[in-house]
Amino acid sequence: MKFAYTIIYVENVSETIEFYENAFGFTKKFVTPEGDYGELISGETTLSFASNELGKSNFESGFTTLSSLTKPAGVELAFTSANIEEDFQRAVDGGAKEYVPLKEKPWGQKVGCLR
Repeated sequence: MKFAYTIIYVENVSETIEFYENAFGFTKKFVTPEGDYGELISGETTLSFASNELGKSNFESGFTTLSSLTKPAGVELAFTSANIEEDFQRAVDGGAKEYVPLKEKPWGQKVGCLR
């Protein structure tokens, strides 16, 4: 078995794909003609986005939608970087909101959280 991809359900797939291209330098793999699903080239594992409407059709009992107006879900997408300060700022400049500022951990790793 191999972990293949992560799907995140969002309000606007095309805008989300564009944000990840601009903020993190990923490349769009494709977006469906309906604009309800898209994938990024992000390394070995595919990062995918699907519309909330598609999510509603997949989860007949419903699901909690993500919102920047509420606390984040208990899920984290972690990216590594050779130049975290520059990449963190590029994400903020691209529209991400700083949730936890960059901070050096006791073991030397710099970590910050964006929404």
